[in-house]
Amino acid sequence: MFGRPGIPSVQPREVAADAFLLDVREDDEWRAGHVDGARHVPLMELQARVGELPQGAPITVVCRVGGRSAQATAWLVQQGYDAVNLDGGLVAWASDGRALVCDADSGTDPFVL
Repeated sequence: MFGRPGIPSVQPREVAADAFLLDVREDDEWRAGHVDGARHVPLMELQARVGELPQGAPITVVCRVGGRSAQATAWLVQQGYDAVNLDGGLVAWASDGRALVCDADSGTDPFVL
């Protein structure tokens, strides 16, 4: 993955286990599989819910392949947040062998939708 020009990014293997992850995917994508402990705020709700994010702490923004999270990252940086885009999104995350979880009542193994 090569990132997006002008958007700070990070590779999945570089994300610390205790990093604050912001997942900007839609509800059905979240239910299928997500990173344990990530905060779910769909991209279309981000401006209204930005107050839920930590200020002064690094935020790693994720989506499926990195497009929506790049948009969110650019906006957050403009707002003064220390945000980076997960290069390649959750597809790259899962390809690197990083764990995903899903809702316990789903009855399926977690996957990237």
